[in-house]
Amino acid sequence: MLGQLLFCTAYRHVMTQKRVALHTLGCKLNVAESSTLGRQFAERGYRVVDIDEPAEVCVINTCSVTERADRECRQIVRRALKHSPTAYVIVTGCYAQLRPDEIEAIPGVDLVLGTNEKLSLFDYVDGLEKNATPKVHVSRIEEVTAFQAASSVGFEDRTRAFLKIQDGCDYACSFCTIPRARGESRSTDVLTTLENARNVVAAGYREIVLTGVNVGDYGKKIGTNLLQLLQKLVQLDGLNRIRVSSIEPNLLTDELLDFWLAEPKLCKHFHIPLQAGSDELLGGMRRRYRRAWYADRVSAIKSAYQHAAIGADVIIGFPGETDQLFEESYQLLVDLPLSYLHVFTYSERPNTPAASFAEQVEPRIRFERSERVRNLAVRKRRAFYESFVGRDVRVLFESQRERGWMTGLSDEYVRVNVETPYDLTNQIYSVIITQAKGDVCIGQLIDPSSLNEPSHLPSIEVQPCV
Repeated sequence: MLGQLLFCTAYRHVMTQKRVALHTLGCKLNVAESSTLGRQFAERGYRVVDIDEPAEVCVINTCSVTERADRECRQIVRRALKHSPTAYVIVTGCYAQLRPDEIEAIPGVDLVLGTNEKLSLFDYVDGLEKNATPKVHVSRIEEVTAFQAASSVGFEDRTRAFLKIQDGCDYACSFCTIPRARGESRSTDVLTTLENARNVVAAGYREIVLTGVNVGDYGKKIGTNLLQLLQKLVQLDGLNRIRVSSIEPNLLTDELLDFWLAEPKLCKHFHIPLQAGSDELLGGMRRRYRRAWYADRVSAIKSAYQHAAIGADVIIGFPGETDQLFEESYQLLVDLPLSYLHVFTYSERPNTPAASFAEQVEPRIRFERSERVRNLAVRKRRAFYESFVGRDVRVLFESQRERGWMTGLSDEYVRVNVETPYDLTNQIYSVIITQAKGDVCIGQLIDPSSLNEPSHLPSIEVQPCV
């Protein structure tokens, strides 16, 4: 009877608790910031729910990398209002920074916050009551110089956490709106970043993913750099793996690369934006490298670690991309030992130089070329996964894929499924890959009787899945 009473009391508390629906568009940096917002709401008694569940407050954290991202934001706002027609709706992030007037015009929106105001959300709400007209708070981004820390601790994946170490960008790529949405490059000092990382480890995470707009630019304005940060991070007790979300090829120096490849805690996973494989197109994009440098970086990585994962962003249909220049780019993608590709069909972004360039590529041709590159990307990823058959990898298990199966990621960013009756969540095991099936590898535990991890880590009891 007492147990039933306690259950009913807890159930009523959950059912009557205020709810906030959080939805994130875009990059890992946005995920870290949305998670920080989620913690702020939880501290005020809110329960975080999905955007398709009824809620008293809805927060949409937007992206604006492409025209599609802008359109998706508008759709999500309407979707949130469909499930929560009386909710207080807050829209923030890059799209809100760049086009606040467009968001303000969407019926049902109550508050529009720029990127600088995002993590100070509660300074701008007034009782969370619906407004007759939306309130808009968007700073002049060129005046923003402060760095605001964020992490995904407590939300999303419970085994690896995104840690924001850098924000903004000082580059002037002709196609990109991010500097206008995020401001100048800035970061926090090494000691503060290390303390933030310790907090992540103390929360039980085994892997940290370092995120930012231009992570390789970390510390430039405060007398340090990414290499110095990594040299300190690898010394943290309890931290098994460090992954860098993305790094510009011009910032991947020999010194940084040598340390990265030699250090066991640094995942051999490199996401290096390419954007185009033609020097002429790279010049038009105002990129800070050329194809020979990019190919050299890829070759240096693969020479040192054959099975390293190397991913690339590619923009298809940039102004001036003739048939010949596209084929030049395509052939470079064929020749490079890349593991996966993120393919973006070029879209004109307002107030960017490229939007006014002559020789805009016909949309139909952009999409046809993009489809061809996406088909290549499928073949590249499959070949990469197949290269692991018969190899041993270390897998950080994330969750139970289905009854009797666990899933996780290797250091090399390979998705691995293992059949086992045990719950291995948040544990690292050595696995031998037995087969590759599409976008996943199947493996077997090499030594299921003991964890393959440093002895200073606390032991975790392995329980059967229920």
